[in-house]
Amino acid sequence: MAGIALLALIALLAGQRFNGASSSQTPASASAGAPASEAGGMGGAGVGVAPVRAPDISQMSPRERADRLYDRVMRLSEEGKQDSVALFAQMGISAYQMLPEQDADSRYDMGRIAEVAGALPLARAQADSILAVDPNHLLGLILAISTARAAGDSAGVHTFEAKLVAAQSAELSRNLPEYQRHEREIATAVDAAGKTGSTR
Repeated sequence: MAGIALLALIALLAGQRFNGASSSQTPASASAGAPASEAGGMGGAGVGVAPVRAPDISQMSPRERADRLYDRVMRLSEEGKQDSVALFAQMGISAYQMLPEQDADSRYDMGRIAEVAGALPLARAQADSILAVDPNHLLGLILAISTARAAGDSAGVHTFEAKLVAAQSAELSRNLPEYQRHEREIATAVDAAGKTGSTR
């Protein structure tokens, strides 16, 4: 299955390269065939403005490609497009598994992809791996909370939420890069955990 996912990723890269090459046509022909949003939007207001090209992910590092797939899967999940989530989730998981080294950030991303795709054992394994190295890591605790909730483990949810609230101040003071990248998710999880704790 990983081989199939890799082939799908290669096909995606080829498609992106093809799209990049297609957008290099003359401005007149590009404007004629492109949607208003690509030609500057607002009808003729985009005259003289170069069309925005999709990023060429074939020029990205393996980590950048994996992160791009993470962003896509999360966006598709928020939009409720589960068929697309299923397609890109396997590609994303394979991309992270092929990284030469795993850190808390990559494990969290892979775990979140697995979670929204319904692969809870894989998601929980990533949370456990993060917390085995750093028991108070906020991303590990957040992933543990979400996987416990998805599994119907209310006791586990309460335990990890209490740890998250207790650890947030000291952890945020570490100013880790992954905390900055997932700032919104951390704030949302801490807020939810705080509200849950106040009602117990």
